[in-house]
Amino acid sequence: MSPILKVEHLAKSFDGVDAVKDVSFEVMPGELKALIGPNGAGKSTCFNMLMGQLKPSSGQVFLRGKPITGMPPRRIWRMGVGRTFQITGTYQSMTVAENVQMALISHHRRLFAVVPHAYRLYRDDALALLELVGMADQADRACSILAYGDLKRLELAIALSHRPGLLLMDEPTAGMAPRERVALMQLTADIVEERGISVLFTEHDMDVVFTHAHHIMVLNRGELIAEGTAAEIRADERVQQVYLGGGTLFAQDGPDA
Repeated sequence: MSPILKVEHLAKSFDGVDAVKDVSFEVMPGELKALIGPNGAGKSTCFNMLMGQLKPSSGQVFLRGKPITGMPPRRIWRMGVGRTFQITGTYQSMTVAENVQMALISHHRRLFAVVPHAYRLYRDDALALLELVGMADQADRACSILAYGDLKRLELAIALSHRPGLLLMDEPTAGMAPRERVALMQLTADIVEERGISVLFTEHDMDVVFTHAHHIMVLNRGELIAEGTAAEIRADERVQQVYLGGGTLFAQDGPDA
């Protein structure tokens, strides 16, 4: 089986400072893969290069075997890559359904067509996506009054609007309550299984990571220092040094109290 995403020797420097150094990895079809590391490790910089927001200093990125390095985000999006961000970016003056409809209108290249009647376009498709993420009952609510966890679920629906084969999620549970974090990542895992898409996500909540990720990569000071299953990452001495100065990252039956 060929990887949906392949990264080779990716690197990025800012004014002589290496933010990402010689990072290589693969994401396989249907895989839920985590990229973790302390603040400043280079996770968001790596994501921004994958999606085209930043041009790498060196290295290559391949999507289904095709080079996408340095392509603008809109082209990468068109090729079937979705993304969610640490900070949600919905249209606050629109309803929940209208936000998803806007993404669908863009996907179908109808941004400049029948503008006065845009509110009618793809509403059924939007409602189906909202049903998928558990938001159908809030379709006609204004985004400005949504709870933060609901905004995160809405953002997921928007990211799924063009049926991506690969979804990049940059700290999807940031700012959420513990129960909301668990629910969102369980929802993501269910969608991965149901639709067969691949997900690469960054996350600081280790409980979420070890519960849901099929494989985990650890980035520290721009370098990929470990990759493996949850059990392998827990046992890795370099990872333990990075997170807890040599202590145990998590016990086998869950996080320490």
